[in-house]
Amino acid sequence: MTCWPSVIVATPAHSGVSASLSYRSELLLAPGTLVRVPLGKREVLGVVWDCPTEPPEGLTDSQTREVTGTLDGLPPLNARWRQLVKFAGQYYQRSLGEVALAALPPQLRELDNTQLARRLKRRTQAAAQPVESKLDQQTQPALSTEQAEALSALDTASVPVLLFGATGSGKTEVYLRATQRVLDAQGTGGTPTQVLVMVPEINLTPQLEARFRERFEPLYGAGAVVCLHSGMTPAQRLASWLSAHTGVARIVLGTRMAIFASLPGLRLIVVDEEHDPSYKSQEGARYSARDLAVYRAKIESGALSTAGGEAGTRCQVILGSATPSLESWHAADQGRYLRLAMPARIGGGSLPRLRLVDMNHQPKGAVIAPPLLAAMGERIARGEQCLVLLNRRGYAPVLACHDCGWKSGCPHCSAYRVFHKLDRTLRCHHCGFTERVPRACPDCGNLDIAPVGRGTEQVEEQLAALLADARRPDGQPPRVARMDADSTRLKGSLETQLAALHSGEVDVLVGTQMIAKGHDFRRITLVAGINVDAALFASDHRAPERLFALLMQAGGRAGRDAAHSAASEMWVQTWTPEHPLFAALKTHDFPAFAAEQLAEREIAGMPPFGAQALLRADARTQAAAQAFLNLAAAQALGLPHRDAITLYPAVPLTIQRVANVERAQLLVESASRGALQRFLSAWGPVLHDCRSAPEARGLVRWAVDVDPQVI
Repeated sequence: MTCWPSVIVATPAHSGVSASLSYRSELLLAPGTLVRVPLGKREVLGVVWDCPTEPPEGLTDSQTREVTGTLDGLPPLNARWRQLVKFAGQYYQRSLGEVALAALPPQLRELDNTQLARRLKRRTQAAAQPVESKLDQQTQPALSTEQAEALSALDTASVPVLLFGATGSGKTEVYLRATQRVLDAQGTGGTPTQVLVMVPEINLTPQLEARFRERFEPLYGAGAVVCLHSGMTPAQRLASWLSAHTGVARIVLGTRMAIFASLPGLRLIVVDEEHDPSYKSQEGARYSARDLAVYRAKIESGALSTAGGEAGTRCQVILGSATPSLESWHAADQGRYLRLAMPARIGGGSLPRLRLVDMNHQPKGAVIAPPLLAAMGERIARGEQCLVLLNRRGYAPVLACHDCGWKSGCPHCSAYRVFHKLDRTLRCHHCGFTERVPRACPDCGNLDIAPVGRGTEQVEEQLAALLADARRPDGQPPRVARMDADSTRLKGSLETQLAALHSGEVDVLVGTQMIAKGHDFRRITLVAGINVDAALFASDHRAPERLFALLMQAGGRAGRDAAHSAASEMWVQTWTPEHPLFAALKTHDFPAFAAEQLAEREIAGMPPFGAQALLRADARTQAAAQAFLNLAAAQALGLPHRDAITLYPAVPLTIQRVANVERAQLLVESASRGALQRFLSAWGPVLHDCRSAPEARGLVRWAVDVDPQVI
């Protein structure tokens, strides 16, 4: 029997091949089957989307190529997963194949059926291995009143739940108990129930993974908990994906990419730190994993009939944060989400007291204000720990010659190369171009070139010198360490540094925003934020929201042990202490801050009171990039819902050149999300036509970014 399966393959939206491709097969293939098909001169992995028994109109056997092979032994990707991919492709204006194939482990493309069967067998055997319990299930931590009330409300919630819990309020224990209830429930059709837990960054997975393994592997086997994130090797990612797809893994922990994991028994999705911008992809298919989590829960619950959901199933989504995104907060105000508050810390501890340091009254050139330095010395003498937040890695943002004005610009980007003192290099954080630090100014030969500004390397070095006279309780000098993307680059380095901090080997930790999220540091009693004004006055309208969340999250690392919470403090060095943001931060009043920000956005028509998209263009010249965008705007006249759309002029990006490619963007706004979506769908063919116009000669690529996080 001959059939003509429609197969989706990985093709970017700007290629013009966004639909499925027709092939020929002697076997009837179920939708969702993974196959290998010829594409040009290559053989690629594809997903069967449909398998009609009649050839497509206008095509004959000789005009279609045959499916090369199928991945036997793998159950097809179910209808609910395919519905998620279809929605993501349509909403974010990407091709089906680009979304679907990016969600699959790359190593699947290299395996034959024998190799695949061997890996599937290995997964099953590993899952059957018993695990010795380190935790008596009868002596789980006692729940606080707020935790118990939140769990009770989860039982009856019929809408997404926004768990608004202060840092240290025990949100993770709520996740664990909710997970336990789901795994204890009986799955439908013999499929075991599964849970997806998402975190914004890879560095948060080790600590959370340890807690979930300790709690659930003794009950469900060694393979019950797996991780999915981009820091894994291809073999590790394949193993985790196979475990999830076959139902062997009961819990998947991962970053934003995990939202597309194939989980046939999914009944709970947890999005921890849901406010974090890392959940929004900034390359490829620019999707929001948080928003897709809400949509996926509806699909899995059968709320959307086209998804093929089974009657009687329910998939719940929990969005947890101490500083929720304004979009989620507004949704809760409207009743679309159920907001559950957990304002108290476990053990009765208090949130750290805010101390604002007016840098206008401090010695000129001071990196750390003298009062803050004295407070850190007191903490060290008591055997407590301090955390210093500076969201800029490297030693200095730029190296400069003050005689001729030379600066360490990148020859390939419109940005400066950062000075890294440890390896004496100038490194571009955009394209990766690296050179040794020159002995003299390349332009005038001046030997006196100096760093300008400060990064984590420099603050670490200066703190070690400033605190040299302080003493630990054992009489030893304090130990200052640094944690950022550079210091945790090598495999295992993150775990080693976290262990040193937890054991008390480190007295002062200097780091970027990666140290401010989700970590449970028991001995930290002082957190300091320096150079926060740079983030406060950024051009993006979300800058105040992001800074407030970052400072609240960082402050939450202090005083997590109730015995020390009364003395915990957060120091913030600023040149503008009168800013309203600091008044709300001082009282830990997120609702007041959110109300003020939402009122401003409503007046301006900004999200969540309006919808936005960006049309981005990369070209060999800035003129070509902007010409394409302006031509696309001119050709949009007459499209459906054009009268409900505002198209702004094309402008260069803040960093307009990266790796010798010029970048520009055009902002699209509408008061109606539906009108914006219909306009973008109609605009797609126009954009393909504009690409081949003479004005756009030199265009490299274009992309639509729906609900952008950075404008």
